[in-house]
Amino acid sequence: MTDHGFTTTFTVDRTPMEAFDAVIDARGWWSEEIDGPTDQPGAEFTYHYEDVHRCRIQVTEAVPGRKVSWLVVDNYFDFTEDKTEWIGTTISFDISDEDGKTEVRLTHQGLVPAYECFEVCSTAWDFYAGSLRSLITTGEGQPNGRGRPRLPLEEAAAGQGR
Repeated sequence: MTDHGFTTTFTVDRTPMEAFDAVIDARGWWSEEIDGPTDQPGAEFTYHYEDVHRCRIQVTEAVPGRKVSWLVVDNYFDFTEDKTEWIGTTISFDISDEDGKTEVRLTHQGLVPAYECFEVCSTAWDFYAGSLRSLITTGEGQPNGRGRPRLPLEEAAAGQGR
């Protein structure tokens, strides 16, 4: 984590292109409830989890094998006073070759400790980074979605809003 956002990094024994392909498959690691393209600069997609969290995200960068960036255009949490947290923040995935392995750095620029959602969101990003790592290495992530039981972090977020 930095003063300007949340960051987590992991390394895998896969190619940068395999990591990139997994990142842009956000339905495979983040949520099955994503509508729209997650890999085309200028395109927008929506994410939603029950009535707990919704957001609209614009793809700002997709450089195969190197980087993916998303800008949060609109956001809503049911568990925060400020329903606009995340708006204007950037979620990026920097992918690099490190001595024959691939490093993936997920940064949510603007997700800062002053945000009411910070604890839940940073815990969630840690979980979803693990889900992304799993998708890259095994072909199976752990996205939230239709018909799946709630993850503990989702349960915690849902409980805060009620």
